[in-house]
Amino acid sequence: MYVKFGDLVAARKVFDDMSERNVVSWTAMLNGYHRHGVDYEALRLFIEFVNNGFRGNVQTYACVLNLCGRSFDNELGRQLHACVIKSRLSNLILDCTILQFYSRCGDLDSAYEVFDRMQERDVIAWTTMITACSQHGRGYDTFAMLSQMLYDGVDPNEFTVCSVLNACGEEKELIFGEQLHNIVIKKAYDLDVYVATSLVDLYAKCGKIEKSRTIFDGMRRKNVITWSTIIAGYARNGLGGEAISLFRTMKRLKMFANSLTMVSILRACGLIRSVSTGKEVHAQIFKNFSPSNIFVGSALVWLYCKCGDYASASKVLEYLPDKDVVSWTAMISGCAWLGHEYEALEYLKEMLSKGVEPNPFTYSSVLKACAKLENINQGKLIHSSINKSPALSNVFVGSALVHMYSKCGHLSEAAQVFESMPERNLVSWKAMIVAYAKNGQCGEALKLVYRMQAEGIGVDDYILSTVLTACGDFKWNNESSSEHCLQS
Repeated sequence: MYVKFGDLVAARKVFDDMSERNVVSWTAMLNGYHRHGVDYEALRLFIEFVNNGFRGNVQTYACVLNLCGRSFDNELGRQLHACVIKSRLSNLILDCTILQFYSRCGDLDSAYEVFDRMQERDVIAWTTMITACSQHGRGYDTFAMLSQMLYDGVDPNEFTVCSVLNACGEEKELIFGEQLHNIVIKKAYDLDVYVATSLVDLYAKCGKIEKSRTIFDGMRRKNVITWSTIIAGYARNGLGGEAISLFRTMKRLKMFANSLTMVSILRACGLIRSVSTGKEVHAQIFKNFSPSNIFVGSALVWLYCKCGDYASASKVLEYLPDKDVVSWTAMISGCAWLGHEYEALEYLKEMLSKGVEPNPFTYSSVLKACAKLENINQGKLIHSSINKSPALSNVFVGSALVHMYSKCGHLSEAAQVFESMPERNLVSWKAMIVAYAKNGQCGEALKLVYRMQAEGIGVDDYILSTVLTACGDFKWNNESSSEHCLQS
């Protein structure tokens, strides 16, 4: 009774005064702590439960596995799963809890193993697995799971549909998303605010912002997530003015803005270089949000850099208590873009001294700074760090390395990086070809142009004009070999 009404102190007093406790009473107290978010006390109580020689039942293990999933305690969760297997305990609720635990901890392979061994799978089991795939960026696995679910005769519910729509948006699978939209209308799921919000998000991510707005305007009920989604959609599609207009409407309707709303509106302000509106939003953030919110803080750094206000960006970063790779990278890329190359390199040193590992965007930004400074020594040091990280295979990092070496006049190193890249995009081809052309190596530049075309990559006007300007007039002959593609 006390647990039901949230009086955990009274519930614990009754529990402690019990002369005899069984697994049911222990589990009731554990569930009370879990339901009211007192995870630390719940885990302490569970340790006491084990030390007193009790063995858990299905409900006990489901409760504690939920706690492990919420606290991302992978080690304890695995031990509990092993106990479940040894005790031969199993029912649908417990199996779904184990699935959810592994998916929350990012271990989809273990989640798949549990799912494949389940003798019975209901809509909750299927939805748990589909949601796990969607949340971890495995969109096509999400679609395959939905197909198998339908084949097995299990109808999806609103939660299933939301997860699949989210995957459609991330993978830009507009046609599949439209087919799912038709099913949503037939089953009247579009009346659900979360399903309708997922549709708004899908069309915005697929570049169909007008369709997204039509669904938004037709919704009878909208929550803060709905408003944040449409604002983010406009910002993502480069329509900053419309995003700001919607934000003002949201404020007039006394809708509370969450951190996602703030991040999206700051992005919109940055897109249209509206530093005045950005500062207005910053003042609201200062009043209503914790200064330690890393997502909002990083967005503020990005906004001020985008608007050319280096001093404000630097100040925001300085007061962020817990800086992650996103906030550091926002500052480093901003410095490189604003022409503060020395500062970009200093921020990299400070970031590394704090034990934060750079990501591919960080490396690309500092390499641009090195290229502008023509600082080959610093560039080589960064290249050495990249060689020891997964960023080595990133196409943007490879392109930035090619550009850095070529700007510093080290064409042989640039060519070596270019040839070793597992994947090349237009930027990497352009960097190498322009480097050859501007350094007078017309033959090498033309060979690469020919090779680029042979690999089915379009040669853009900038590459052609650069090669023509540097190498003089020539006739392009598609049938000749690369060594003879220049005819005087």
